[in-house]
Amino acid sequence: MKYLKLFFRLLLGLFMTYAGFSHLTFNRQEFVAQVPTWLQFSEGLTDFVVLASGVVEIALGLGMLLLWKKKAVVGALLALFYVAIFPGNINQYVNHIDAFGLTTDNLRLIRLFIQPVLIYLALWSTGGWQQLKSWWQCLTKSKKA
Repeated sequence: MKYLKLFFRLLLGLFMTYAGFSHLTFNRQEFVAQVPTWLQFSEGLTDFVVLASGVVEIALGLGMLLLWKKKAVVGALLALFYVAIFPGNINQYVNHIDAFGLTTDNLRLIRLFIQPVLIYLALWSTGGWQQLKSWWQCLTKSKKA
């Protein structure tokens, strides 16, 4: 099990680093299609969202690959990032936007179901579940105080 978790942690790390790099370079226009229409106030802001999310993806990807002692923190942050970008996938489906080879509603719908799998893998492969629970307990304790 240990090696399976390591495999998925490394796979997610490589995938995120590659995706982040592609945000900044050759897939930039494809990622513009992912920015929800309700967030596209101007072309400059849309481009900033693409670039910023690319930088975050690189940081998370490298964190998954290199920060072994902080893997639970990185995994929890990656899972939260996947949740944060999910509206972009919904936007692509609802508005029938072609990008990344997703040229039919069926393909875009299938992609929606992949996101929870990525969230699960980020948490499972790193022990991020415990980190999220710890953060949640801190948040709820501070609200009670």
